[in-house]
Formats: sequence, C-alpha cells, structure tokens
Amino acid sequence: MKQVIAIIAVLAVGLGIMAWFYRQSAPSEAGRALTVYCAAGVKKPVEKAAEAYRKEFGVTISLQYGGTGALFSAIRVSKSGDLLIAADDGSVADAKRLGLIREVVPLAKQRPVIAVAKGNPKSIRALDDLLRGGVRFALANPESASIGRTVRRVLAGRWEQFSARALVLKPTVMDIAGDVALGAVDAAIVWDATAAQFAGLEMVRVPEFEKAEENVSATVVATCAQPAVALRFARYLAAPEKGAPIFASSGFRPAGGDKWSVKPTMVFYCGGVNRPAIQTTLKEFADREGVDLTTVFNGCGILCATMRAMAKTPDAKVPDAYYACDVCFVPPVADLYPQAVVLTEADIMLAVAKGNPKNLRTLLDLARPGLKIGICNSQQSTLGYMTRGMLKDAGLLDSVMKNVCSQVPTADLLVNQLRTGSLDAAIVYDVNAKPAAEHIDTMPIKHAGAKAAQPFAVAAKSPNARLAGRLLAFMRANRERFEKAGFHWRGDESAVASKDIVVPDYLKKAND
Repeated sequence: MKQVIAIIAVLAVGLGIMAWFYRQSAPSEAGRALTVYCAAGVKKPVEKAAEAYRKEFGVTISLQYGGTGALFSAIRVSKSGDLLIAADDGSVADAKRLGLIREVVPLAKQRPVIAVAKGNPKSIRALDDLLRGGVRFALANPESASIGRTVRRVLAGRWEQFSARALVLKPTVMDIAGDVALGAVDAAIVWDATAAQFAGLEMVRVPEFEKAEENVSATVVATCAQPAVALRFARYLAAPEKGAPIFASSGFRPAGGDKWSVKPTMVFYCGGVNRPAIQTTLKEFADREGVDLTTVFNGCGILCATMRAMAKTPDAKVPDAYYACDVCFVPPVADLYPQAVVLTEADIMLAVAKGNPKNLRTLLDLARPGLKIGICNSQQSTLGYMTRGMLKDAGLLDSVMKNVCSQVPTADLLVNQLRTGSLDAAIVYDVNAKPAAEHIDTMPIKHAGAKAAQPFAVAAKSPNARLAGRLLAFMRANRERFEKAGFHWRGDESAVASKDIVVPDYLKKAND
C-alpha cells in the first residue's frame, strides 16, 4: 500500500509540474474577449465551438450574425471587430480587395442544393422544376447573402429568370431554409450544410451546383487589435481535434486545419541569400500569429542534405517550410515539398575591392595567375553549385579553381573577406554585395545562369501546413522589403510541381 501511495504522490507531483509548465508556456488569455462577425448559416457550429473555447481558455466570444453584405457594412462603419467568418470565397476576395480583412483560415466546405420538405412532395428533381407552375420557391438576396451571390454566379444569364419567379428573396440562407421547413415555400436554394441542420428538410443535388463548392473561412479583421488572440481562435475552429468535428456534426465538410496547438512551433529552413529580406518579416509574422518560428539559415546544399537525412529517420519531422536560394535545390527534396512558388530572383555578380584595383571584369579575368578568388562551396550552397556550372560551361573551371583560396557555404562570408582584403574577387549574389557598396564594386556576369530564382515550398506532411501557407501570404504582402534588398519580384506567379522543375544540363554535368 505504501508503494501505491508513493507512486500516486510521484504522479501527482509530475502532473503538477506539467500543468505549471503548460501555464508558463501557453499564452494567458483568460478574461479576454473577441468580437466575431459570423455568416448566419454558420451560426450553429460556431456558437458551439465558441462555448467550448470559452470553457477551455476563458475567452469570451461575442458573436454577431447576419448576411455577408450586412456584416461587411458593420465592419466598415464600426471599424472594429476581430474576426469575420464568411461563407464563400468570393466574399473573402471582396473583403480583401476592400481592405477589410487580412489572414484567411479555411474552416469548412459547402455547396448549393435545392432544399425541399421530407418526401419531396412536389417531385423537384432538377433546377428547371422550380419554374414549373404551382412550385413556390425562395432565393437569398445576392447583395446580402453568400448563397445568393454564389447562385447568381452559377446561374449567370438565367439569374433574372429565376429571381423574377421566386416567391420571396430574403437576406440570409437560414431565413429561406426556415421557410421551407415551415411550409411557406416548397423549395429554396441553400447550402447543403444549411439543409442538414433542419430535421424536416432533404436535399436535391443538381449538376449545375456540383462544381460550386465554397469555403467557409475565418478571416482576421484588418483593424483587429489582438491578431494573435483572433488567429488562435481561428486555428481552434479549423483544427481536426477541436472545431472540425463540430462543423462536421452540423453537415459541413471540414477544410483540413492544422494539428491543434495552443502555441504552434514551426520550423523554417531558409537559404542564406534570403536572410537580408526576411528577418524582420519573420519576426512580425511570428508575433502576429502568436507562434514560435524556428528559422535555420544556411547553404541549400547543407539544408537539403539535412532534410534528406531527416526523411530517412523514423518519426523525424522535416521542416514545415523551405525557402531555397534557387529552384535547382528543390528537385532533391521534391518528394518532401511537392509544390513550389517562386517569390524572387537575385543576380549573381562578380565582386571586387572598391575601385577594382586588379581590373577584373569577366569570368575569364579570374583565371589570371596570382589572384586570390573566393567562391561558395558547390556541395554546400546553391551559389557554389551555380558558380561551378557557369565556370565549367565557359571552359574556365580548372584555370579559375587554381586561384580559389576560399570556399564557404554562404556569400555573405565572401563579402566580409573582400572587405578585409583577403580576397581580390568573389562571385556573390547582388543582394549580399549591396549592403557593402561603400567597400566593394560589382560587375554583371555575362552568362545565362547568372541569376537565381528563390522558391518557397511547404512540406507535404507538415502539421502546420496552413500556418506555412499564411507565412507565404505574409511574405507576398511585404514585396517592398524584397525589392529594397535588391531582389527582383516574381511572387505573383502560380505554384509549380517540384518534380517538374528542370535543372539545366550544364549545371547537372558540372556537378555530377
């Protein structure tokens, strides 16, 4: 018995320590309040999730319901609030364009259906059946409700015909679903998730709406004064262990949120060339999201080798996101990072001491006897890999390598060596050279490969995939920082499949 008591005592102490550590590491939000503008059709699951969140974290959620158009007006007039939960992607796009919202966290999916009374007494099987004589149907106003907006878009030129025949046009989807349930109308076009919330209704799915799936999304209001608190609740709503089952029980299809954590830890691997443009942005992002962001800067050869080793280790987790120095270092990890978005380009330059005392202007000049040349290591860095490729393609690899006295993982180290006079010349990125413009000069290199394109990729199995996607969006929103650092912007391009990225033959041959 004494042994049992001792074990219980040890367990109690251990649990107490764990609870203390959780309180110290988790953000304290008890007593806080959030104002959430919520589309009427999403009321049931959001209300239930908000109450669960209040009980768990002590945060009061004040919910204001209405049609999307009315909610937009409320936000514009009040210039207040923390979250807007919208029921369709078009409304989210409009809110962004109007500057009303910032971050977007998808919660669930839904699509339009025809709602009818149980048993479908009017035998409505197709969209055109609504236009038959004796069928009373309702529509939602597209100026105020997301479902109305979506239906108008899908019907296109036929919208006027249907809206003219509708018995009523009401401001929210719940209004018209309720009319069917009460028998005031025979049918209404509503969200499938809305129809599922009324016991007396059944759905008629029609082909016109099958491809009209829309996201329900939690979005942070632009004037929100507590974005980390708001985003934490948004993550809770989307999390598969928290809000997602609540949405599913109300007829919604969860959109796939990140694994729940009060304060997620995200690991980000980043090529060294990108450091000057993103350090401030990364800190701002971590503070705004209320997350821990662990960033590792290094040459991409080193980063790729590390990630490949991780992938072979049982239970090891590769970094959530990877921002490479060039697309040529994405194919080696294409299975881990299946898609990439090119954000920027950086020019590769020949750098020399101020005034260019050795009169070095071309790659050929680097082969002169007696020079001290610095390059990046071809196994460790993207720049080294590309430098070796250019030199070999130009027939200069052996002659220039005789002068190479420094091979390093990142170009910033070469810039420092130039400044101290230990090198006569180095091949670096323009963005590394710009901050040292008082001390060094640069010349363009006349070779098609003298530029690198920087891609951003999210790990296929990341538990923080949505968070990593928001980091990409945050970086895109700070384009001016990249351009100020000397990068050329390409961040508006679409994602490409990593496996389809082709490394030029001259690079592959030079580095085999």
